[in-house]
Amino acid sequence: MFASKPRCQVLPLPDQQVAFAVDGVERVRWHASDQCPRPFFFPLVGPSGLPLTRMGHPGASNHDHHRSVWFAHHRVLGIDFWSDQSTAVIRQTQWRSYEDGNEEGRMAVDLAWYDGHNPEALILQELVVAIRPAQEGEFFLELQTSMRSVSPQLELGVTNFGLLAVRVAKTISNVFGSGMLTGSNGKSGEKDLFGQSLSWVDYSGEVDSDVIEGITYFDHPDNLTFPSKWHVRDDGWMGASVCRDQPVMLRSEQPITWRYMLYVHAGPASQQRMDQVAESFHATSGFEVLQDTRPHHEAVIRRGT
Repeated sequence: MFASKPRCQVLPLPDQQVAFAVDGVERVRWHASDQCPRPFFFPLVGPSGLPLTRMGHPGASNHDHHRSVWFAHHRVLGIDFWSDQSTAVIRQTQWRSYEDGNEEGRMAVDLAWYDGHNPEALILQELVVAIRPAQEGEFFLELQTSMRSVSPQLELGVTNFGLLAVRVAKTISNVFGSGMLTGSNGKSGEKDLFGQSLSWVDYSGEVDSDVIEGITYFDHPDNLTFPSKWHVRDDGWMGASVCRDQPVMLRSEQPITWRYMLYVHAGPASQQRMDQVAESFHATSGFEVLQDTRPHHEAVIRRGT
């Protein structure tokens, strides 16, 4: 399906799916079909070729809303956009750009958040996704999301749940597999990481016999609450909480942008290595999506200055 050149390819597929490939190997897939309440990424494929995320909680049937990697929030004007227990949905309204490249492959899409009762959206969301190769099958997945309210203002309420969530594979969770949570504070495990302000959190473990891989999740200094307080669990869950201590007010005239990065890597997490990756990520500029006004030309995604 994929050629080896350019190195990074973004391929739209049926049912509003998009495959992201590096060196001819699919590493990530975006799912935006209306069959689910909200879009998600599944799987994230590690250097060994095995998935490092999963659909659903290994031990809780009421957590099917845990869809690998996804954006959601528990209290939007008090409305639950997190679980599958409400009528609220997030829909992709259009794609803006698919870009291949040797250094980076990029996608931009527009999303809208609906309460399930009214035809007008509550929130408009722009999502930019970029995949970059690292060493020997490793890769970086950068996620930038900008959100604005349709009404003059709208409150994202206080909650641990939101905005970017990651459910790791069963094999690399601590409870169900051999995995370990570590953080930028040099500590390990849920007890010493839950609710702590951290610039990154990692989940790594044995995905196969003698094969250790993991995902490091990085916050960015441009984000409102950097370093965010984290909602993490030994059962295989991690997420930076943007509204843990106080609400965030979205407004119509000016979007709020959050930037995150996932580093899919071989071997256990190295404190020195992850600090270096964090420093490099923190030094980067965000993306701009520039609309080409010529007929039949998609938007162009560029790094800001």
